[in-house]
Amino acid sequence: MRDPIPDTLMFFDDRRDALGLYEKLEDLLYDAFPDVVKRVQKTQITFSNRHVFACVSFARVKRKAELPEGWLTLTLGLPAPLDSPRAAAKSEPWPGRWTHHFVLSRPEELDAELESWLREAYAFAAAKGARRGGSK
Repeated sequence: MRDPIPDTLMFFDDRRDALGLYEKLEDLLYDAFPDVVKRVQKTQITFSNRHVFACVSFARVKRKAELPEGWLTLTLGLPAPLDSPRAAAKSEPWPGRWTHHFVLSRPEELDAELESWLREAYAFAAAKGARRGGSK
C-alpha cells in the first residue's frame, strides 16, 4: 500500500470510511498499470494513460437508501455497454463510448471481473485518438 498524498487525504476528509477501499483500488490500478497518472480534483480522482480511463468519486448513482456504508463510485469509459448488474448506471454520452458507474463498498468487489473492465477501459482510453486519425 502506498502512503496517501495530502491531496488524497483531503479528498477523503469527510469520507474516511471509504479511504481503505480506495487505497486497495489504487494499489490494483498501479500494479496493473505502472504508467498510470493520478490527478486529485475537488469532486473526483482521475486515472489516465493518454486519456482518462477511470474516476473515483462520491457521485450518487443509486438512491441514498441503497448506498452501503463506506461506498465510493468508480466510473469507467468503455466501448460497449456491459450486461452486468454490477453497473449501477450506464449511459452512452456519444456513439461508441459508454460510461459505467459502479458503487463499491467492499474489498471483495475488487475482483478479476472488475480488473478485466479496468483493463478494457485502460486500452480504450489508450487507443482514443488513434481511432480518429491521431487527433486527441
